[in-house]
Amino acid sequence: MGDTRRLPVPDGLDGMRVDAGLSRLLGLSRTAVATLAEEGRVAVDGQAAGKSDRLVAGSWLEVDLPERDGPTTIAAPPEVVAGLTILHEDDDVVVVDKPVGVAAHPSPGWTGPTVLGGLGALGVRVSTAGAAERQGIVHRLDVGTTGVMVVAKSEHAYSVLKRAFKERTVEKRYHAVVQGHPDPSRGTVDAPIDRHPKHDHKWAVVAGGRPSVTHYDTIEAFRAASLLDIRLETGRTHQIRVHMAALRHPCVGDPTYGADPVLAKRLRLGRQWLHARELGFDHPADYRWVTFTSPYPADLARALDLLRE
Repeated sequence: MGDTRRLPVPDGLDGMRVDAGLSRLLGLSRTAVATLAEEGRVAVDGQAAGKSDRLVAGSWLEVDLPERDGPTTIAAPPEVVAGLTILHEDDDVVVVDKPVGVAAHPSPGWTGPTVLGGLGALGVRVSTAGAAERQGIVHRLDVGTTGVMVVAKSEHAYSVLKRAFKERTVEKRYHAVVQGHPDPSRGTVDAPIDRHPKHDHKWAVVAGGRPSVTHYDTIEAFRAASLLDIRLETGRTHQIRVHMAALRHPCVGDPTYGADPVLAKRLRLGRQWLHARELGFDHPADYRWVTFTSPYPADLARALDLLRE
């Protein structure tokens, strides 16, 4: 046996044949995937799968890939990324406004656009520090979350920013529209987060998990939802989404964590209403404090207008 990959089936592959879906997820030919299935190297939710079986969104794929002769890395080839906007650039950092549907960097199972690929297409050279597939990346946003990201261009900037995120000296402010009205309207969620005990593609508040702290304040209340200003002390995967769900006020448009799909449909929202609104940090060049802000993208602004109506 070689390299085992365990991947969730994304919504976009629901109903697709195993060979076609895995081909897209792993960048393999359909013939190669068919061979893996015939050799018993492909399973869905623990059961052996044939090449013509159909995928179901939310199920889990396990693929045992043959051993390779040496280590491999996932490159980020230059790729034009629609909507990726540079908010600021200098010799040390580039600050971008990340659109929805874009990952920070390549990863197993992700074949869509990335911030690194988009920067390459724009001719921006980033730091060579870090793992080969995530060079220059010092923090990430979910694929379905938009807003401000900073990427290191110099090796010095990479070191300074990585330390700043680790030591929590970076200010990260998000805006989120959540279902209902949090009570109190302003508060702090201090609850540890770790992998969900039953669903590997989700995270949850779990005793003994990693310390996680989220501060929130209600900006505007609507009949069925509230717009919150959120400040993170920590930066766990899905932290805001998990903590809001733990308060029973999930982000609107986030069915993974219990949001009502009917409300999202009424608001014509195809993803969670969550936006990285502002990012502040000590600039690596001279350690002056700088702040960058991202406007709401069109889909989130439209949803707000509909709530106000």
